[in-house]
Amino acid sequence: MLYGLSEQFKINIKKEYRKGKKNMEPILIKHPLLEHKLAILRNKETGTKEFRELISEITIFLCYEVMRGAKQYKAEIETPLQKMTVNMINEDDYIFVPILRAGTGMIDGIVKMIPNAKFGHIGLYRDEETVKPVRYYYKMPSGLDRKEIIVIDPMLATGGSGIDAITLLKEDGAKNIKFLSIIAAPEGLKKMQEAHPDVQIYCAAIDEGLNEASYILPGLRRCRRQNFRNKIKNSFEN
Repeated sequence: MLYGLSEQFKINIKKEYRKGKKNMEPILIKHPLLEHKLAILRNKETGTKEFRELISEITIFLCYEVMRGAKQYKAEIETPLQKMTVNMINEDDYIFVPILRAGTGMIDGIVKMIPNAKFGHIGLYRDEETVKPVRYYYKMPSGLDRKEIIVIDPMLATGGSGIDAITLLKEDGAKNIKFLSIIAAPEGLKKMQEAHPDVQIYCAAIDEGLNEASYILPGLRRCRRQNFRNKIKNSFEN
């Protein structure tokens, strides 16, 4: 099994110590309905509109799990019949950071679950020749050191963009970071764990691996960045 992950449908969080560092095992989120949605998402016959809707729906599942350990506080509300004490979370305590551009497709699902969450943005694209991430944009809300940061990107392939994004956030003061992805390659997971062993990774599937072009197999249709990437690159170079 990859990284000691269980095949059971429950989430299994395992921690181990490697080279003196606490290393968090990735959390593989398993559910029949989630797997059904992911199967449709992978199908090459799935249209663009349905593809976008599925990204949002799957993100809702993932967001539900990444917030499982959220800190709650007591509040008093009033129903149509009486007052009552309820458990709530402070939505302002969370900053979601999509890696542009693919990560923006997950924003809608996050907003449906946590309407008042704050968002930052990191612009990275993969150089097709070197397969390394190139930065072009970075903007964050204040208070990174006091918030829980969740980086979102549909695919964790080589791990380069995710590693670079988390490094930038740490340099900016972020201390509590999670990484949320729909599918991941073992190679990317390994590199992410080695670079940032303190970051918990969540994903809906761990695929077979990368091909010679560093694309995930079996993967899914690429969350296309090419045209957007070139436009952004040119605008920042001029």
